[in-house]
Amino acid sequence: MIASMSLPFLNLTMQNTVLIIDDEEKLCNLLARIIGLEGFTVLQAFTGKEGLKTLKAEDVQVVISDVKLPDFNGVDLVKEIKKIRPAAEVINLTAFGTIADGVMAMRNGAFDYITKGDDNDKIIPLVYKAVEKAKLNARVVELETKLARKYSFDSILGKSRAIKEAITLAQRVAGTNTTVLLLGETGTGKEVFAQSIHSESARRLKSFVAVNCSGFNPELLESELFGYKAGAFTGALKDKKGLLEEAHEGTIFLDEIGEMNLDLQAKLLRVLENQTYIKVGDTQTTRVDVRIIAATNRDLKNEAEAGRFRLDLFYRLSVFTIELPPLSHRREDILPIAMHYLVEFTAKVNRSTLSLDKNFERLLTKHKWKGNIRELKNVIERAVILADGDIISAALLPSEFHNESPGADPLNMQDMEKQHIIKVLRYTKGNKTETARLLGIGLTTLYRKIEEYKIDI
Repeated sequence: MIASMSLPFLNLTMQNTVLIIDDEEKLCNLLARIIGLEGFTVLQAFTGKEGLKTLKAEDVQVVISDVKLPDFNGVDLVKEIKKIRPAAEVINLTAFGTIADGVMAMRNGAFDYITKGDDNDKIIPLVYKAVEKAKLNARVVELETKLARKYSFDSILGKSRAIKEAITLAQRVAGTNTTVLLLGETGTGKEVFAQSIHSESARRLKSFVAVNCSGFNPELLESELFGYKAGAFTGALKDKKGLLEEAHEGTIFLDEIGEMNLDLQAKLLRVLENQTYIKVGDTQTTRVDVRIIAATNRDLKNEAEAGRFRLDLFYRLSVFTIELPPLSHRREDILPIAMHYLVEFTAKVNRSTLSLDKNFERLLTKHKWKGNIRELKNVIERAVILADGDIISAALLPSEFHNESPGADPLNMQDMEKQHIIKVLRYTKGNKTETARLLGIGLTTLYRKIEEYKIDI
């Protein structure tokens, strides 16, 4: 007789379903009754095919399968179960257990493999553990799906021909291991494209590491990228893995690659040629399997011809080049992107539904957008913060939008600018760094304007 025991550590507020596949009907019924007493929903099947059909129709967390079935070897059945329900856990039961079958079952993805007769005290605790593991599996799959959706090509905003052409190129190269060079002005979404390429590649379950090459001095960038050995320099007390090593089997995104100095470019060239490099202070070669996606707003070919960038590295990086269009070249996308961010930021500050007035929309479409999508995002966030009613008016746009429009009164512009600064300062509770970010100006400029307008917050 199989012993029943109560284990209170599993949260049964969610449905927990167990499928038993066994052609011995009496044993199947007995097992179902005992497991059902623990609060589980229990389903039964008497053949492998019947079990797989049930799996397709029902959300099952755990499968208990006999090894010897009329139409299937239960060990082989584990693979078929996993194809239908990857998050489900499988427990194999057998009358005559063998080490070889046990090993094969585990290789195929079984949670455990136990012999009938030895399961009296094992089966119920095992089911609880398997359900917990299955729920964890399901959560991981859910998070991976959300992440993939967040960074999929569907997440790239815009329907213009220019952006569609860039997306098509990126989709074609995503499934390969080819190095990609993304070209485009600041704020055109180069990192979003890099993440999307990674998320639709065979490397998507491995790391995506982003590095802004302009954010480090040359020595620091070298140690960050390649890592170092203990004692390589003062303060290097222990070995440190570099970001290339962190991205092993995944993707590394090198933003602002044009800022990298020539010595580092030589080391990066070696990585591209044979996937090896030497850490700072090391004498041994480190091998890494990593895909490189680089990005720049510079003309690298001109930089190379001027001697500021290695021509051989340029050719290695530009195997597959994608140029991202500036927002000024796809004006039909401006309002749809603005509406996307309007919804996002309205929800973020718990505001009721906001809408843009026609003059606000008109000025958006006429603006030069030197900062591209990043600038548009900041403008909408700022307008949502400043809005008092349900309509966002043109008065909430920064002064340069009005100065672009003929007939603007500069005195009124200054007054509006002062009011904008006051509102944002109040919103940030006087945090000047955050205020400058939301206004899209430098911190020094903000202090100058506070003094100029005699603002006291």
